[in-house]
Amino acid sequence: MLKKNKILSIFLPLILGTLIAFLTTESTSVYNSFNKPPFSPPAIVFPIVWSILYLLIGISYTILPYTNEKVDKLYYISLLVNLIWPLFFFRLSLYCIAVIILIILIYLVIKLMLEYKKIYNLSFYLMIPYILWLLLALYLNIGVCILN
Repeated sequence: MLKKNKILSIFLPLILGTLIAFLTTESTSVYNSFNKPPFSPPAIVFPIVWSILYLLIGISYTILPYTNEKVDKLYYISLLVNLIWPLFFFRLSLYCIAVIILIILIYLVIKLMLEYKKIYNLSFYLMIPYILWLLLALYLNIGVCILN
């Protein structure tokens, strides 16, 4: 499995996130054009935070002493769903569908975190910033849905 190459395994989420960023290059101008809910961070925050989160996601998976089929499936499906969201939000402008995608992603990440907790606490804890950011993203996405 890919996890055998630890460097690639750590950086895979960041690499895939970077590819999606290239597919949504207009995201900063789109974000700046929205009527946004209160407490919306400036656009410059997003690439910085996502880069850190993608590394944490990769590290949390890679440092697991072992995985199983359930963990592997949850990890890769949640990563795929994470990468689909910006396409629906920024490329297709389907903001309310993007809310549904985020809810699915949050559910998958919580399930993944609970599996991590059974295997290795540090992997679980490294995912906490990610789930918190997803909750903020859900708030912002719902705000965009309502205000635009």
